[in-house]
Amino acid sequence: MMERRRMDVALLVLFLVQLTTALEVPLDLLEGLPQPPTITHQSPKDYIIDPRENIIIHCEAKGKPHPSFSWTRNGTHFDIDEDPNVTMKPHSGTMVVDISRAKAEHYESVYQCTSRNKHGTAVSNNIVVQQSRSPLWSKEKLKAMVVQEGVSMVLPCRPPAGLPPPIIFWMDNNFQKLPQSSRVSQSLNGDLYFSNVLREDSRNDYICYARFPYTQTIQQKQPISVKVLNKEPADERKPTFLIPSGPSSSKMVLRGQVLEMECIAEGLPTPEVSWIKVSGDLPAKRTFFLHYQKTLRIVNVSESDAGDYRCTARNRLGSVHHTIKVNVKAAPYWISGAPRNLVLAPGESGVLTCRASGTPKPLVTWAMNGIPIENSPKDLSRKVEDDTIIFTDVQTGSSAVFQCNVSNDYGYLLSNAFVNVLSETPRVLTPSNKVYQVIKNHPALIDCASFGSPIPKITWFKDSRASTLDGDPYIVHDNGTLEIHVAQARNSGKYTCVARNTLGNYENHVYLEVKEPTRILKQPEYKVVQRGRSVVFECKVKHDPSLIPTMTWLKDDGELPDDERLIVDSDSLAISDVTENDAGVYTCIMNTTLDHDSASAELTVVEATPTPAVVYERPDPPTDLELTDQKKRSVQLTWTPGDEHNSPIQKFLIQFEDSLHHRGHWHNLTEVPGSKTTAHLKLSPYMHYTFRVLALNAVNLSRPSFPSRMFKTEPAAPDENPTGVQGLGTEHDNLVISWKPLTGLQSNGPGLHYRVMWRQKLVDSDWTTVTVANNSKFVVSGTPTFVPYELRVQAVNEQGAAAEPQTAIGFSGEDLPVAAPENVQAMLLNSTLAKVHWEPVPARSIRGHLKGYRVYYWRDRSLHKHNPHHAEKQILTFSGNHTHGMLPGLHPFSLYSFNVRLYNGKGEGPPSPTQQFETPEGVPGPPTSLLVTNPNLDSLTLEWSPPHDRNGHITGYTLKYQPVNDSNELGPLEELALPANETSVTVFSLKYSTRYKFYLNAITVSGAGPAISQEAVTIMDEALISQHEVDVATGNTQTPHPIAPSPPRRPPHKAQPASPFKNISSSFVEDGTLISWEYWGPEKNVYVEYIVKNSEGEEEWQKELVNGSQNVTLKGLKGGLSYRVRLVAQGHHDQPLHHSEELVVSVPAVASRQVDIATQGWFIGLMCAIALLILILLIICFIQRNKGGKYPVKEKEDAHTDPEFQPMKDDDCTFGEYSDNEDHKPLKGSRTPSNGTVKRDDSDDSLVDYGDGGDGQFNEDGSFIGQYSGKSASRETAEGHESSEAPSPINAMNSLNSFV
Repeated sequence: MMERRRMDVALLVLFLVQLTTALEVPLDLLEGLPQPPTITHQSPKDYIIDPRENIIIHCEAKGKPHPSFSWTRNGTHFDIDEDPNVTMKPHSGTMVVDISRAKAEHYESVYQCTSRNKHGTAVSNNIVVQQSRSPLWSKEKLKAMVVQEGVSMVLPCRPPAGLPPPIIFWMDNNFQKLPQSSRVSQSLNGDLYFSNVLREDSRNDYICYARFPYTQTIQQKQPISVKVLNKEPADERKPTFLIPSGPSSSKMVLRGQVLEMECIAEGLPTPEVSWIKVSGDLPAKRTFFLHYQKTLRIVNVSESDAGDYRCTARNRLGSVHHTIKVNVKAAPYWISGAPRNLVLAPGESGVLTCRASGTPKPLVTWAMNGIPIENSPKDLSRKVEDDTIIFTDVQTGSSAVFQCNVSNDYGYLLSNAFVNVLSETPRVLTPSNKVYQVIKNHPALIDCASFGSPIPKITWFKDSRASTLDGDPYIVHDNGTLEIHVAQARNSGKYTCVARNTLGNYENHVYLEVKEPTRILKQPEYKVVQRGRSVVFECKVKHDPSLIPTMTWLKDDGELPDDERLIVDSDSLAISDVTENDAGVYTCIMNTTLDHDSASAELTVVEATPTPAVVYERPDPPTDLELTDQKKRSVQLTWTPGDEHNSPIQKFLIQFEDSLHHRGHWHNLTEVPGSKTTAHLKLSPYMHYTFRVLALNAVNLSRPSFPSRMFKTEPAAPDENPTGVQGLGTEHDNLVISWKPLTGLQSNGPGLHYRVMWRQKLVDSDWTTVTVANNSKFVVSGTPTFVPYELRVQAVNEQGAAAEPQTAIGFSGEDLPVAAPENVQAMLLNSTLAKVHWEPVPARSIRGHLKGYRVYYWRDRSLHKHNPHHAEKQILTFSGNHTHGMLPGLHPFSLYSFNVRLYNGKGEGPPSPTQQFETPEGVPGPPTSLLVTNPNLDSLTLEWSPPHDRNGHITGYTLKYQPVNDSNELGPLEELALPANETSVTVFSLKYSTRYKFYLNAITVSGAGPAISQEAVTIMDEALISQHEVDVATGNTQTPHPIAPSPPRRPPHKAQPASPFKNISSSFVEDGTLISWEYWGPEKNVYVEYIVKNSEGEEEWQKELVNGSQNVTLKGLKGGLSYRVRLVAQGHHDQPLHHSEELVVSVPAVASRQVDIATQGWFIGLMCAIALLILILLIICFIQRNKGGKYPVKEKEDAHTDPEFQPMKDDDCTFGEYSDNEDHKPLKGSRTPSNGTVKRDDSDDSLVDYGDGGDGQFNEDGSFIGQYSGKSASRETAEGHESSEAPSPINAMNSLNSFV
């Protein structure tokens, strides 16, 4: 009896489930419907928080009206308002705990959120909040591990317990991961296992690290030191397990979690580990081996993974096994999903199912609005049967939220599901007038999502609604969707779905469009191409014209390389200059919004056939010309390219011949790239086309292809009217209408002629029309003079007329103006500018297009009595309708006449009456000439001529002058006023041998005119000239005193200025001959020229540029020769050169001999021997001196004793004898007498004569130039500096002899 009752309940539940299936709809799409709360978001059950951040416990819910929220903490009500650290987000149940004023551990509890409105109450899971912990490692003292090589070893990690558990890894002091292998590996608990140790395992930095993921902190264990001893070789042994221990063990894992088992063995050699499942096979897709096969991992564990697993460790000495028995338990899990919400109409029935499973079997309990259902009010329409609640004949007001709790020892499931009792008319949720598009021969699904309570019934109609759609080819699904299994074009149209229930009905209209499929008509073909050639893959596609296609090319299922050699066209892919990298599979994909089609082809690149020499020729002509897709005004032309002859085709040129109008003449029509072999040609009507194609490569154009067949286009009315329509008269009483005629291509048909129309613009008159053929102008006679006309020219042929033409404006013929400008006046603005005014001529008197006015004016004469009469006329033209104009460039102090005339397109009108005006005086021009004569030491005479253009009465002259120095700087300016009747003046009180610049200008009552300038130089003093000539002749150019001599004065009878060069001198320096001078000239280009004295005539002067300098060192002069030296100043190419007096320079020969001898090997050896000998002698001398004895140098010192220690002889200014009582003093160096000279000994071999006060050292040529003892007081005499005698090695030897 009990079994029968259970069977009845099961059948009833199945029936009710079928009844309520259609009510599973998205209620949030319906506005205004009442709805019990539904929790949409909550924190996880086990919620680990970061103690450094605020605690946020989520609880979000929806419902109509919007629900309110409350919380429980550890099973009791949690009053959020009483805790200042806790707030709740607005319109939400999410709770936020501010830990800045409280500790996070105070809020470690179990929380549950409740959401309620007037239709029910929903609750969240129990949320266990725990803070993440990363405790420090306990302090410990680790002893160094000392092991024998070959034994096993375990390094413990034992990290502190954290929440969640830390991630373990081993590193060294340099933060490098320690290497692991099948011999050394880390276990699941973090310990480091060694199957056997080796000597290289010895180290003192085995460090275990623990990383805590939530706080992102890393803790470090104290380093472990390992020392491996090698006292005796270890014996090999078969494997034994370090973990797990014993022959077997067991492990429990929960369904859905990760199962990890490990077997770590020790042995020598290192054992290998393998795994099997004794009671079946390992799940291949979910099984992973880690840590060198020592760890077996199975993810997403299921009940089928329970059983015995065996790990085996094996080496060549044997093997060992361990069996792990795995038990799989299961926390509760849904079998057919969580309970679903129910929407029922009053009087309907339904069922809530909470079907779950688990190991062990879970317990199912129910609650209503958060209260256990057994404690809820009784309701006869509700019946609980284990995991099912059955509702029968529900009534309005019985809406509620039911909680299903499924639990066992390993967890629980909590789900909310509401029962909403509503009475609602039908609604269709699918948008109205929605357009569905589907490809022909594909299934079509048309939605009619609806809602209503009771459940609406859906019926479908098409177009005229003659009958419902139920039966082949239509299928109506339970959710209202209409399916057409194989859509055809006839299925396109308007569809109507009607939703009905007992409360009403609702209609919705949608549309179905069946599109043609996308198909590739011509697929790309397999290509074999030589490297460097070009290749084209074609991909011609047909698609529905209403869909927008997109062509995509792939290479080897990836994107095309970004290379300009690859050109993608609408129906092709071209690759030029092919390389080996271009080989592969190319796929063209044509996509539309509804479908796509694709095709592939392979490209193989081969090496070009080697030839002795590549011959490049122009391509062969294309062949196989074919015309397709012929329309009235277009045609498709295709062809086959000819041989490229090793030069890729760059483009194709398409030409045409019109045998109807221009037989035998070929015209260029268009060009296409060399990668294409088709062209869509736009044509004109009424032509007999024949086409041909030429190919172009880098060499040249090919020969033309054979012509295509003729294609005739039908005639049509002209597409355009003539352009350039204009009207103008050639006579005063006609109008010539002209236009640019249409070409034969533009005529579009036979019988081309023109319809010419005109009418007077300003008069209300009708159009006059004539027909003109074979001409491009028409003459209208008898027109009034210069009248505007409206003009039209329309093209017409036998097929009809072109569109209405545009209107142009023209004028009949012009005639000469009949009136002159009136009220002509002139107003003087200054002495050279006048302004002319006039009144415009009336329009009726112009009789044509006003071009402008012309002013004729001429200078009658100057008002000065000396100037002649002038009568040449000048014309100024002012374009446009001007009433005034400026007359520039007038001559001051002159009489002018002028008149004004109007001119049009025909010519000029009569002149206005001639009038006159006088220009006032102006500033004069510059004097005609200015000459400087009679130069003296302190005066110059200037002569000039009056200005050519006086421009008035000359009232006087102004003379200004100032000196100019050698750097062209100007001195103070002096000014003289001169009377008008003077033409010369002598300027006194000038400096001798000085350049002056003079400025002279004339003056009228209007002011001073521009100046004329001139430069001149006063002459030199004759006495100084004589002294300078004597110095140059004798070659003595040394300066006897620091004051520079005055520049020489040229003889009075010479007119040219004196030489700008002064004080030329020469001296010898270390690296050459120094030439110095003073320069007073204005020229910038200054040279020093030199030549060997007494050289032959054909030898040229050597030149060195010295611009801006006052001296130069000549390094090219050879020793032992005499040179002539001079200075040259050069101005512009048309100015004369300025030369200085020549200076004779004799270069001594000693310097060159010193350089030559210093490079000889024997000399270098001799000097080294001398240096060594001197060193020995110095040592001997010091020894003798310390003993108090006499030494040979004493005789020399008698001649050069210090004046502080001996008396001076009065007669010859020499010193007395050396005092013997000074022998005990240290040896002192010879000092220079107070008069700055040294008396030489007859032998002339004293070392004093070779030194200049330095310690003993060698000169550049190896000669010894030091003194015997200390530095001399002063040796810088004029004699010493001027001596040209260089130190000699022979003198050095004589000095040495004087010591020994």
